[in-house]
Amino acid sequence: MNLKSAAVFVICLFGGPLLANAEEIGCVTTAWKLIGANHKVCVEAFHDPKVQGVTCHVSQAKTGGISGAFGVAQDPSQFSLACRQTGPIVLPPRLPKEETVFSEDTSLLFKETRVVRLWDEKNNTLVYLAISRKVIEGSPFNSLSTVPVMPWGNRGE
Repeated sequence: MNLKSAAVFVICLFGGPLLANAEEIGCVTTAWKLIGANHKVCVEAFHDPKVQGVTCHVSQAKTGGISGAFGVAQDPSQFSLACRQTGPIVLPPRLPKEETVFSEDTSLLFKETRVVRLWDEKNNTLVYLAISRKVIEGSPFNSLSTVPVMPWGNRGE
């Protein structure tokens, strides 16, 4: 492998698509564990990295116990998604019909929760779909939220 090929490989591996960074809002314990971390549901917020004016909140179940405390537990495919207009929506000139906007690992290897933005041009609506993905097989669990693209605030005042 020459130097140019190695550089392209590293960029593809680490520089992938622009994904949102999530901010943890908080966690609520769902089951107390005598040893290790408690089972919980955590809520995170992220802004769509390419569409200004949209904020999404995703809640995910987090496995506790000893494996959860050490970060090696496989979290269940249980999540919820809500996306809302939180300011003037600014669409980029070329919005892809489908694009991953958020991804978070839910196991040490090979499993993630992913949020994909779909553009429903006919209805002028952004559609956000949360899914669970594994390398070999996915999961039917999903959550959906839509954001109609509308004017923001009072325009006649």
